[in-house]
Amino acid sequence: MLNKVKSFMKEIVEKNPAEKEFHQAVQEVVESIMPFLEKHPKYAKAKMLERITEPERVVMFRVPWVDDSGEIQVNRGYRIEMNSAIGPYKGGLRFHSTVNLGILKFLAFEQVFKNSLTTLPMGGGKGGSNFDPKGKSDNEVMKFCQSFMTELFRHIGPDTDVPAGDIGVGGREIGYLFGQYKRLRNEFTGVLTGKGLGWGGSLIRPEATGYGAVYFAEEMLKTKGKSIKGKVCTVSGSGNVAQYTVEKINQLGGKAVTLSDSSGFVYDKKGIDAKKLEFVMELKNVKRGRIKEYAKKYNAEYYEAGKKWPWDIKCDVAFPSATQNEVHKKDAKTLVKNGCMCVSEGANMPSTPEAVEVFQKAKVLYGPGKAANAGGVAVSGLEMSQNSLRLSWTREEVDRRLRDITIAIHDTCLKYGKEKNHVDYVKGANIGGFVKVADAMIEQGVV
Repeated sequence: MLNKVKSFMKEIVEKNPAEKEFHQAVQEVVESIMPFLEKHPKYAKAKMLERITEPERVVMFRVPWVDDSGEIQVNRGYRIEMNSAIGPYKGGLRFHSTVNLGILKFLAFEQVFKNSLTTLPMGGGKGGSNFDPKGKSDNEVMKFCQSFMTELFRHIGPDTDVPAGDIGVGGREIGYLFGQYKRLRNEFTGVLTGKGLGWGGSLIRPEATGYGAVYFAEEMLKTKGKSIKGKVCTVSGSGNVAQYTVEKINQLGGKAVTLSDSSGFVYDKKGIDAKKLEFVMELKNVKRGRIKEYAKKYNAEYYEAGKKWPWDIKCDVAFPSATQNEVHKKDAKTLVKNGCMCVSEGANMPSTPEAVEVFQKAKVLYGPGKAANAGGVAVSGLEMSQNSLRLSWTREEVDRRLRDITIAIHDTCLKYGKEKNHVDYVKGANIGGFVKVADAMIEQGVV
């Protein structure tokens, strides 16, 4: 089996050189699925792994725009349309200086499995640009978004590809992108999700990824007869996902004690309560300040990046919610040593393979991103449904559906990942997501 995995990965690396994040994402899935293919040869015969790891389409384009000083700037735009077997491509747009083809292919590949797990009819895609909105004026962000959409609009649509937000793409950016799409196509359709509530957005959408990660942790803890209530939780990041992770932890009776950004992290022993969270939201979403300001205001401990990280703080449950590969082997060992019983990933692939191995060996309840953070895209799917129906559901209705979808994802993970006295959520999520997409691909022929 190991030789088959090595042989397959050798081909992947040769076909996709210098795309290490993509290689990492594929390897994790292949290691889970290869034994499953041995028992179900129809998938191997249909060359399903070879097909599912190859994007259906990759779009790459130039994005020229003019900054406030009149200088012409040039960025690169991407859209990876990975798989549309069970529905239109669906996945976020990321605007960040680190964006490249390999990162977006990894995200699009993960999205295929994540969207499959939600039970909703959505394929997988991802896109973005190496443009960084940080430090840019609203006018500069608008100019960039309009130029970006002037090319992207011809490749997307409500029944073709429905992008959403991701790192660097919030409500402001979605608004500018949607406005340009509407202008170019002369139509009002649900082509983007994460829209403003007054023009097609869904309640609970901003909260959904964070809420979902906590709901998933709650389901994992239930298998051990436990809950979030009374648990000390560490959270990384301080953006949308981290903020609403903290909010839901508070609502379920837990205590979140950390938040971070690229400069460092804060540790508040008393807990980040609702009032303190309001300050964080104002700081990050409006003032676009640094998390260090929280430490000054609330007399919390602050550690600069590189010296310590939230995973050094003793906790019961950890929520990595910042970015990929932020939890390393030594971090995982520290978490296990300090008694962490559950890890629920709010970010995409935030744990390195070595860290995952530590969690699984220690029998920590470990929810991989494709299962634990699927709440965001689930509510994006619900936004698409509301747009198609031309109506809006109440906050309670959307939250109930989100909770139901999270429970369904957890049930799928149990179905395919249950082992003696333990659940391998990585295996469960990978096989569960794979089967639905692979069956659809077989039924649709060699396309």
